[in-house]
Amino acid sequence: MEDPIQLKDSGNEFFQNKDYEKAIECYTTAIQLTKDKKVLATLYRNRAACHLKKENYVPAASDASKAIDVDSSDIKALFRRSQALEKLGKLDQAFKDAQRCVTMEPKNKTFQETLRRLNHDIQEKLKIQFSTDSRVERMFEVLLDEKVDKERKEKAANNLIVLAREDAGAERIFRNNGLNLLLQLIETKKPEMMLAAIRTISGMCSRHKSRAMAVLHFVELDKICSLMALDNEEIALATASLFQTILDNFEGKDSKDHHGKDEALVLDTSKDVKMIISRLLEMLVNPSVSGYGRDQALNLLIRCVPRKNLAIKDNTRSLEAIDLGLKKILKVGGQFPELPNCLPLTENTCLTASILLNKLYCDLRDDEERANFRKICEAYVTSKFDPKNMEKNLHAIQCVSALLQGPFDVGNSILALQGVMEMMVALCGSDREIDQLVALEAIIHAASKASRAGFIITNGITLLKDMYKKSTNEKIKIRALVGLCKLGSAGGTDYGLRQFSEGSTEKLAKQCRKWLCNQNIDTRTRKWAIEGMAYLTLDADVKDDFVQDEQAMQAMFDLSKSADKTILYSVATVLVNCTNSYDVKEKIPELVELAKLSKQHVPEDHPKDKKDFVMQRVKRLIKAGVVSALAIMLKADSAILTDQTKELMARVFLALVEDVRDRGKIVAQGGGKIYEVVRPLVSLLNTELDGLQNYEALMGLTNLSAKSEKLRQKIIKEKALPEIECYMFEEHDQIRQAATECMCNMVVSKEVQERFIAEGNDRLKLMMLLCGEDDVKLQRAAAGALATLTTNCKELCHKLTTVTAQWLEILQRLCLHDNLEVQHRGLVIALRLMEADKEIAKKLIESELLEIMTVIGKLEDNAKHQDVINVARACLVKAMDYSLIKPTSQQGK
Repeated sequence: MEDPIQLKDSGNEFFQNKDYEKAIECYTTAIQLTKDKKVLATLYRNRAACHLKKENYVPAASDASKAIDVDSSDIKALFRRSQALEKLGKLDQAFKDAQRCVTMEPKNKTFQETLRRLNHDIQEKLKIQFSTDSRVERMFEVLLDEKVDKERKEKAANNLIVLAREDAGAERIFRNNGLNLLLQLIETKKPEMMLAAIRTISGMCSRHKSRAMAVLHFVELDKICSLMALDNEEIALATASLFQTILDNFEGKDSKDHHGKDEALVLDTSKDVKMIISRLLEMLVNPSVSGYGRDQALNLLIRCVPRKNLAIKDNTRSLEAIDLGLKKILKVGGQFPELPNCLPLTENTCLTASILLNKLYCDLRDDEERANFRKICEAYVTSKFDPKNMEKNLHAIQCVSALLQGPFDVGNSILALQGVMEMMVALCGSDREIDQLVALEAIIHAASKASRAGFIITNGITLLKDMYKKSTNEKIKIRALVGLCKLGSAGGTDYGLRQFSEGSTEKLAKQCRKWLCNQNIDTRTRKWAIEGMAYLTLDADVKDDFVQDEQAMQAMFDLSKSADKTILYSVATVLVNCTNSYDVKEKIPELVELAKLSKQHVPEDHPKDKKDFVMQRVKRLIKAGVVSALAIMLKADSAILTDQTKELMARVFLALVEDVRDRGKIVAQGGGKIYEVVRPLVSLLNTELDGLQNYEALMGLTNLSAKSEKLRQKIIKEKALPEIECYMFEEHDQIRQAATECMCNMVVSKEVQERFIAEGNDRLKLMMLLCGEDDVKLQRAAAGALATLTTNCKELCHKLTTVTAQWLEILQRLCLHDNLEVQHRGLVIALRLMEADKEIAKKLIESELLEIMTVIGKLEDNAKHQDVINVARACLVKAMDYSLIKPTSQQGK
């Protein structure tokens, strides 16, 4: 059995040699073995000193306290606890310990200096606290004073918002009558003052559950709802942000950890959450609520009602929202701006309602719940059919449109009801413009599926052509054209399944482009031109013509940047089609031949869908500014920017960066700022998708991870690391190479390095073995990852020599490699191993590596090989420092 005293002495020796980790190990073992209180106190005191050196201040304070518990006059332990507490910001407690030290040793200059410094720091802290109170008071005086100029008020408002985002500042505002004063700012009815007040209140709620609850009850839910209902986009958005912050806190997403009294306080927020959701549903059908407020209410419901994770069984919120508000959401979805008594809307309102309907439907768990959802929708729509009231009929058909854009299954079931589809087609023949508009939009949405498109082709295509040819109204013509575009694209990319005669799709597309570029047509109508192009660009002739029409492309990009976000999916679809980044099923030659023999249809590829044509289209899009348009589209803070739309944009981005030569232009246009593209890229790392998509997604993540730490953090946050690691085991050479290249970039991040350092994993072993593969690109990526890891993590240098018996052989192969990049990375690994430990250096020098380094080091300086030569010489110099080789050998000279 080991002796505690000997362990203590060994620990002291390690401490003197600055090996604090081993010293801690000795002291810890001794603590477990000894029962002598005095020895125990010394061990705790010594271990506290180690923790201080390692800047681990919490355990340092804890160990010092344990020593003081044994001997309250242990001056060394008192001083060490004082040092630790000071670093932890607990200045009052640190001051008390330092004061006791000075009392015991009044002439000790170190103790005196520490006491003076702590006293000064405490006084400064008090000054700051008092000055914060006075600053808050002055800010409110400025904001509420009618005589103060606008510039000073704006500065005070901004300072107040910034102060509220800090916990100490938020608490000061809260405790100094801040909420009453902020309500006074809101009552001024001045938009800039109201905005400042709402944003300040939001900052006060951030990361503090109890304060968020206090704010909700003090300001009152009705007041907050009335602010969001105002016809001011910024105020509606700021109020929605306040609501989101409160709800996040109630669910624990935005709350900080509290200790002491706060820790014991359990706040029941379920009733408040239920009440907020109920009020948001009421806002949807309230005529006094602005379009902006209605949009924000829908957005909040989308974020807060459906489950984020379907593995959670409880979907009570969705069931309650359906019972309380499904009819209200349908009413919003059934609005049409041209109808009388229409609720206030924005361009985005109806589509956002469709997205909410879809989210609620997808959150249902079984057939019974889904049947109830359909039953409510069917009852609502059929109740609106009225032979004597055309407005109600139009509302019913518009509701069908909303469902077809949301939960498709429910829309389908309503289309199957007797007379619904016939009524839609019949309305197209009405003399009234409003009837034609509503019916046309419903037909366009109904034509999404082949079965419904077949019905329309049989019953309505002639009518659509007549409406397009005969109508003089641009709104009617363009919608009829989109209906024809949709039907014309029923064959998809299959060149052999064209619905219309040769050249017809190009004519339709030409007309769409003409409307798209016509600035005299309203944005809502021009949007339909892009909708048409989203279908027509499945035809290679159409997409090739489109990318050569710079004016049309620019018009589309300009519309994508407008306030109307309903356009995003259509723009993304056009771009996916033009870059051929949609899903394409792999053709197996044997199955193709079999299909031909059995006289089945075999899909045909258009000649202009070959790679050369696609690359030309990509370059034209980059030149036209597609990257900046994508960046702006991805910044849209709207539920309309769905994951599906983001995935389409991710596919486009992958196509854009395929050619290495284009990447500089893409970064220059803002490609490095497209953070939101990470999530859809990660979603493509799915074994159910084909290998090409996995490879492209990995390459996209590789490109992004090389750009900045912010992008690497985004990839980590999206939990992509396990997926990337999984693909490093893939048998497919290209996928394995892409995953390893991605990991080579990711190991720059500290979080990834810690995964390699963690005990009980084979990550380092896998990376070492990948260096021994025959694929040069794979070797280069794996060696690059190891070079980064050994440079940043000294402990991994020791671990690397134990993971596999082949490590030295593989390292020698890298250092002898024909590829200069691989060779350079191998030599860097060797240098880092030598720098980490003399014993490892000795093993390397005793192997064939000495000869390899000597040969390379003796090469004459030349630009091509200089990096490799320099590292080899550095290895030899290190060996000389260790006296493993003699300097008289003049290696590298």
